Amino acid sequence: MNTAPISLALHGGAGTINRDQMSPEKEANYRATLQLALQTGYALLEKGASALDAVEATVKVLEDSPLFNAGKGAVFTNTGTHEMDASIMDGSNLEAGAVAGVSGIKNPISLSRMVMEKSEHVLLMGEGALEFAKTQNIAQENADYFYDELRFNQLQEAKKNNVTQLDHSPLNEKKYGTVGAVALDVQGNIAAATSTGGMTNKKFGRVGDSPIIGAGNYANNATCAVSCTGSGEFFIRGVVAYDVSCLMEYKGLSLEDACNEVVHNRLLKINGDGGLVAVDAQGNVSLPFNTSGMYRAAKTSEGIDFVEIYK
Repeated sequence: MNTAPISLALHGGAGTINRDQMSPEKEANYRATLQLALQTGYALLEKGASALDAVEATVKVLEDSPLFNAGKGAVFTNTGTHEMDASIMDGSNLEAGAVAGVSGIKNPISLSRMVMEKSEHVLLMGEGALEFAKTQNIAQENADYFYDELRFNQLQEAKKNNVTQLDHSPLNEKKYGTVGAVALDVQGNIAAATSTGGMTNKKFGRVGDSPIIGAGNYANNATCAVSCTGSGEFFIRGVVAYDVSCLMEYKGLSLEDACNEVVHNRLLKINGDGGLVAVDAQGNVSLPFNTSGMYRAAKTSEGIDFVEIYK
């Protein structure tokens, strides 16, 4: 019997998520998909799989669901297309891979891992990333696969009001649709993975924090693994994922204290809203957010096991 700790935490986006605006059926669907993602990744960890394998598999479940703004559920850009971003990082050696502005890729997180493992680069974008994907036999889908009526109607609404909208909330409210996962495996290694469809009605090839190492995604065995969700511009400016790690490394803060300092203090100082999930090498997890809700779940060998949506 292996007694080394294992942990997995994941998110499916943060923002204005109110119970009174969610039908029981829709809430049940969200909870079921979060639970499936959690079980998928945790089962791998229990079998001795790497944290990298666990976070990739967890994120793929969320990418394959139309409920979340990543992969199949990615939101529409201003021109009616999809531009997806993703990144993955290995805490054992600080290797990372990321893609930005890719279209037609079924699982951008898997392409990110290929960038890390099969190229000498960290971040590939647009057409070049798609060319690379073809060399790696990464699954592609046509535009119909990514078409979702709810998402299309959001685009029309956002265009009519000439706003850039953060995922599926009423126009005057915000919801940040990014998905992500962090894990600790039996070998004591940690990893982080993040994937998103970005913002509804986004223009000019806008890229958020999700594919930017240190902003929306970071992992280092010496400190923590972090996956963020929120208004990406603020997470880039605050270098949020790396900031959590720095507070642990240089100030000696615990995972919980570092996460809370960044999410409830530093981010708010620059008017940034959202949240993150994090794990450290001891298996502690932290899932703070400064919005009214965050789709989230966590399971550890120490007995933590939950799926939550609201504050």
